[in-house]
Amino acid sequence: MRAVVVPEPGAPEQMEIQEVPTPAPQAEEVLVKVHATALNRADTFQRRGHYPPPEGASEILGLEMAGTVVETGSGVINWHEDDRVFALLDGGGYAEHTVVHKDRLMAVPPGLSMTEAAAIPEVFLTAYQALHWLGKIQSGHHVLIHAGASGVGTAAIQLARRAGADPYVTASAPKHDVCRDLGAEAAIDYNTEDFAERVSSITDGYGTDIIVDFIGAPYFQKNVDVLATDGRIIQLATLGGSTVEQVSLRDLMAKRAQLLASTLRSRSLGYKVNLTQEFAADVLPSFIDGDLRPVIDSKYDWTDVAEAHRRMENNENAGKIVLSVAA
Repeated sequence: MRAVVVPEPGAPEQMEIQEVPTPAPQAEEVLVKVHATALNRADTFQRRGHYPPPEGASEILGLEMAGTVVETGSGVINWHEDDRVFALLDGGGYAEHTVVHKDRLMAVPPGLSMTEAAAIPEVFLTAYQALHWLGKIQSGHHVLIHAGASGVGTAAIQLARRAGADPYVTASAPKHDVCRDLGAEAAIDYNTEDFAERVSSITDGYGTDIIVDFIGAPYFQKNVDVLATDGRIIQLATLGGSTVEQVSLRDLMAKRAQLLASTLRSRSLGYKVNLTQEFAADVLPSFIDGDLRPVIDSKYDWTDVAEAHRRMENNENAGKIVLSVAA
């Protein structure tokens, strides 16, 4: 099979499509013909040599895919040849074929294309984990979502709305319409506005119950400032820096704040299976009736993967960048 490989870590042009061995499914695995995959920030970090895959995972880029079942392991009874499936991966999505544990696969909802399905797993499972498992979201909560026009951000807006919460987002001004169309109560321009002051004003000084943050150090103190009493900060990335020079523990204690940091890729198989199964049962029906939708910024043929990576690294996308794989 062919796959995108990175002979030497570096810039987007380091990626090449080469012939590599086709993986063979183990007893509880399924071999899938990949029709589409999608970009995530983690792919760009891994390409530069900064985010190695978990032990035992494929070193090929790509954390999600949609495709059709080709072959099943001896212990698989719930999937069959030509089934339309999609999944969150630990790696291996930028390829013509990939193997997936049987319990991490989900059936593509009726009416969704492979392109749309490939844009769901990483961002919606990440957002679901952040809001429901970590944030304990409830109806009436105020939720601040940083990088609201990112893939996870667009998913989090919709899931917060679905839970009966009020989502507010930070994003650059050109991306505000996308966020509002998805249900954001307010879109705050991080280039010109103080998000803590704006959210405090909107909520009449109450603040926000949950903050989903990808930026890190530059936002930390303002996150604490605008956090409501008993609020939770869900830290999913540190795109702006990871070291906070000064932290007032008194501020955290005064708010009875919870700071919850999480990555999903390094979680155990059991954790990811449970998350996938709960998401499939609870959330997937909402894609069928149109209450939720993947937000697709652009679609590239996988031979143009370098151009797609440049678009993401230039922060030009609002929503997911999808690669069509010529499998």
